[in-house]
Amino acid sequence: MRKQLCLLILSCINLFCYSQENAEPYYTSMDKTIMCGYQGWFTCPGDGTDLGWSHWGTDSKTFQPGSCTIDLWPDMSEYPPAECYPTDFRYPDGSQASVFSSANEKTIIRHFSWMADYGIDGIFLQRFITETTPRSAHLNWRDSVLKHCRKGANQYQRSWAVMYDLSGLGENQIDRVRNDWKHLVNDLNVIKDKSDRSYLYHKGKPVVALWGIGFNDGRKYTLAQCGELIDYFKNDPNYGGCTVMIGIPSYWREGGRDCVTDQQRLEVFAKADILSPWSVGRYGSENNSELDNYCKNVWTRDMQWCQENNLDYLPVIFPGFSWHNLQQGKSKLNQIPRLSGNFFQRQADLAINQARSKMLYVAMFDEVDEGTAIFKCTNQPPTGNSPFCTYEGLPSDHYLRLTGQIGKMLRGEIPVQSQSNLK
Repeated sequence: MRKQLCLLILSCINLFCYSQENAEPYYTSMDKTIMCGYQGWFTCPGDGTDLGWSHWGTDSKTFQPGSCTIDLWPDMSEYPPAECYPTDFRYPDGSQASVFSSANEKTIIRHFSWMADYGIDGIFLQRFITETTPRSAHLNWRDSVLKHCRKGANQYQRSWAVMYDLSGLGENQIDRVRNDWKHLVNDLNVIKDKSDRSYLYHKGKPVVALWGIGFNDGRKYTLAQCGELIDYFKNDPNYGGCTVMIGIPSYWREGGRDCVTDQQRLEVFAKADILSPWSVGRYGSENNSELDNYCKNVWTRDMQWCQENNLDYLPVIFPGFSWHNLQQGKSKLNQIPRLSGNFFQRQADLAINQARSKMLYVAMFDEVDEGTAIFKCTNQPPTGNSPFCTYEGLPSDHYLRLTGQIGKMLRGEIPVQSQSNLK
């Protein structure tokens, strides 16, 4: 009797372990989701990376008033001392200002806790292919950030997926993407780890994004090489089987402006499963007709083309834009004003109600360099020679809350164009 009971208990334990290891992903579809881009590219002296002030200062050794690359300052009030890295900046009351590091696991997990708190579905983790040289400090750092994101996403039941940014890739270097993906699959067990329920799936397959295809800004890699890369992620017998999303120019259908005119582009784009045109900076916030025309002539017509070609469509919306310090003063501070969130909200209204989008991409969760961040930023930034934007006196979580509410609109939980629900 005792033996039979032990066998029964052991059987139950094995069954539980099997079900846990083979449990369904938290997100099996991108439909009705709101995803954010996540840079995760900030480092600080003393964080263990030995990379200095990455994406804070004008160079790795310099981050001080008059020499920085960010236009928003993160609200550090919730970060404990172990997650705060002191700077030479001072707040208006004279106290020393600190920033965070993406190398700190607890900080990234904190960001995922915010996503859960406000109902944001997850992130596309930017993986810059120029930083994936084998056995380099940058690769070690990028791998660490990926592990932190995977842990945070699982802990808070959010989703995450790899987004390769091809920017800076040299001529005939497309194999760097394949080699890095093999590294992720073989060494970090990405998409192979049965205990990782947080990796994003769509239509039964893990999602991989390739950003930067078809832009006419002098990129060295070709459309044909990008087409081969899409085929690889979809069809390779060992490393394929993925749903492929591609980040492309706004004016990809007709060509010109931000897009190459090569007729091959549409054939290459059609190889993917999801198209996501980059809209940041393509319209402003102070002239409603610009956004109206963009929705009518880009989003709506893009959606129609995608439906005709059996593709999904992922519009990009953003809260505002400013890269004054990144451009060393050559660009206007607060170039595309946020208008207290009304600009962000209006894009969502049009994308959902007019273009009939069923999924949205927010640029970006943590992008303080170009002033598109939606995470918690302060209204009382440091003073001195570097000017900063603020959230116009609104609570530091205002854009997290807006983003979560837009997700509710996608899911039909609240009406579209319901500004009163967002206050």
